[in-house]
Amino acid sequence: MAEKKEKKFLTVAPFECAWRKDLKFREAGRGCVAFEAFAHNDVTVVFRENVGSQHYHYKRDNSPHYTVIIGSNRNRRLKIEVNGKTVVDVAGVGLCCSSAFQSYWISIYDGLISIGKGRYPFQNLVFQWLDSSPNCSVRYVGLSSWDKHVGYRNVNVLPLTQNHIMLWKHVDCDKYEEEEDGDVEMMIDERTGYEKWGLENFFESWELSDMFFIVGTEEKLVPAHKVILQASGNFPLSLTGEGIVQLQEVIYPILHALLQFIYTGRTQISEPLLGPLWALSSQFQVMPLVKQCEETMERFKLNKKLFDLGKNVELSYPSSRPHCTVFPFGLPINSQRLKQLASNCEYADVNIYVESHGLVAQSHKIILSLWSVPFAKMFTNGMSESYSSDVHLRDVSLKAFKIMLEFMYSGELNIEDSLDFGSLLLQLLILSDQFGVTLLHQECCKLLLECFSEDSVCPILQVVTPISSCKLIEETCERKFALHFDYCTTASLDFVFLDEATFSSIIRHPDLTVTSEERVLNAILMWGMKAKELCGWEEMDELIIKLTPELVFEERLQSVNYLLPFVRFPLLPHALLKKMENSCLNRQIPIFDNLVKEAIIFIESGLAVPGSNQSVRFQHRRSSFKELQYICDGDSNGVLYFAGTSYGEHPWVNPVLAKRINITASSPISRYTDPKALASRTYQGLSFAGPRMEDGHNCTWWMVDIGQDHQLMCNYYTLRMDGSRAYIRYWNFQGSMDGKSWTNLRVHENDQTMCKHGQFASWAVIGPNALRPFRFFRVVLMGPTADAANSWNFCICFLELYGYFH
Repeated sequence: MAEKKEKKFLTVAPFECAWRKDLKFREAGRGCVAFEAFAHNDVTVVFRENVGSQHYHYKRDNSPHYTVIIGSNRNRRLKIEVNGKTVVDVAGVGLCCSSAFQSYWISIYDGLISIGKGRYPFQNLVFQWLDSSPNCSVRYVGLSSWDKHVGYRNVNVLPLTQNHIMLWKHVDCDKYEEEEDGDVEMMIDERTGYEKWGLENFFESWELSDMFFIVGTEEKLVPAHKVILQASGNFPLSLTGEGIVQLQEVIYPILHALLQFIYTGRTQISEPLLGPLWALSSQFQVMPLVKQCEETMERFKLNKKLFDLGKNVELSYPSSRPHCTVFPFGLPINSQRLKQLASNCEYADVNIYVESHGLVAQSHKIILSLWSVPFAKMFTNGMSESYSSDVHLRDVSLKAFKIMLEFMYSGELNIEDSLDFGSLLLQLLILSDQFGVTLLHQECCKLLLECFSEDSVCPILQVVTPISSCKLIEETCERKFALHFDYCTTASLDFVFLDEATFSSIIRHPDLTVTSEERVLNAILMWGMKAKELCGWEEMDELIIKLTPELVFEERLQSVNYLLPFVRFPLLPHALLKKMENSCLNRQIPIFDNLVKEAIIFIESGLAVPGSNQSVRFQHRRSSFKELQYICDGDSNGVLYFAGTSYGEHPWVNPVLAKRINITASSPISRYTDPKALASRTYQGLSFAGPRMEDGHNCTWWMVDIGQDHQLMCNYYTLRMDGSRAYIRYWNFQGSMDGKSWTNLRVHENDQTMCKHGQFASWAVIGPNALRPFRFFRVVLMGPTADAANSWNFCICFLELYGYFH
């Protein structure tokens, strides 16, 4: 064997083999060797577990090995031998060339041997063969010959990742390449963690690349991603094909700086190379980098002392959102161009199918992988999607998926405020958790916390409870449910679908707020039987007469027994407890019987005042409501009167003057628009709120604010006419927590009740909204009064509210 250095190639003599320690697969049984060969025939490559000798010959090798012979039988055949035995012998005319070097590549992947011709690896496949009993230990590559000399040059051993079929473009890393190619899981777990996962992790990486540059006279291969390049500038790339850009006149450091700027938003380069970098970025219309180069060169011309000789110049993209690291912000990527590429499916390399909807999107693996570790692993770890351009998804909301896809390309969540907004947001939350799109997940959580209400608490809890990253939302929803317990267990039966742990947390919550312990008991029993309609303990008692508790509560019976002690039976009226004592529930459920008897003994013995006993069952809930019950028109049982007594502590004074209550009107305060009058309990001959324009319409109202520390579940209210004839006919009674968003508590349509001067009238508030606490209340005129001369004056001189006050 002789090595002719002046020719810069290796010549292997007949029946010899060249072994170099660097010609070694990184992973046993998996790798590729790319090379150029000059021969009349028999370009022979050997793969074995250990390095052989110079005079090694595969015909005399007893150890396991593979041998590939290109141009056998006087350049007419292609052969593959396993352990010296021929397993493949096929026609292959003209595979070798004696007048010039030819390019070849051979890959082995768990027994799959692929052979190809061409300057670039993994293209122009000539032949493939799969070993049914693969040798997964071969690692070293030997360059051999038969009866004539063979010249080899540009020999490279290339790594193969598990997704090699889609990633047949690997080359060895040079000094400018900081990371070896590895699977995405290693890149995430060992290098940065997902919180730092971004486009820079794919900088000059063969992972998911779909094109490469051939740069400089050394013809170095540099991988990139078409969609990223085209969103940053204008590169000569076709929509189909491999995508190869030759830059023979450009040195690698220039291209390296350009790509680094695109993929990371920053780069460094020596001052003498600024001009060539400007030229290259101008050629490809990467305008942010062009501008940076021009500004830097201009500053250099003005003051050369600004730059230290021998040190690199730093160039960075001036982001419009300097504190935002979300893709594509902070990078010289045109977001509108990126959206356009997505919309037109340009350079798309993955088809996404959703069950029952068919093909729903053509996207880019690099973009999906930037946001989603599950997608990245799907495309790189040997799953079926690694070898295919199709992804099939099941149990996925199509509308939510499209919103998530749009988010991946824009970095912004755009979801329209519609009737199904809440439902769509929950589906998006599930989807972002499923695919690990962390920032989208955070945005969904933020929106949920901003917009959730008593009506949406249960559906949200059902979704977020299994998601560990939604603990804050879960706790917030549980507290919301506890604070509005009466409403949440009356407005709908969604709560019966909560799991035991969640429902138990609500029942045991320190902020549980109820108007009566009977409501807690009813809720536990309804939850236990998975009630299909609202009912109380008495209806369930009748059911127990016909069926056993085991049949009524089924698998939840044990849970009911666990939850019943959290009902504070000693706080129930004695008469109600005696009624329970004679119930079938009492006879059939031992724990119920014990709790009722304990409460009766407690009340009858008078041994303690609630709060003095060591058990919480004997203590009032710290957040309980005080019942202010309507008795008759003009009575002293209402909220405004109670506030005037400093909540029962002092003799009555006008609560508006005492600043316990704040009353406002739609028109400015005047002699006849006096807030004090409505709380004064003194008849006024003329007292009205005048109209104002709101959203282009007449709007007239009186509003009561009971104070930031107080809330009222209003179940009754009273008005009194002044001395005018402007009898109200169309108005709404409304409640609000913020004084801006209003809920109708009672709607009056052509109500003829008011018909006399100074007349009192009272109305009940019924339905679930009577169990919702509010801070603000108002009566708002919705139509003209009976007096045509004062059709939009709201004429009343007294207002009172009743219900459960906190």
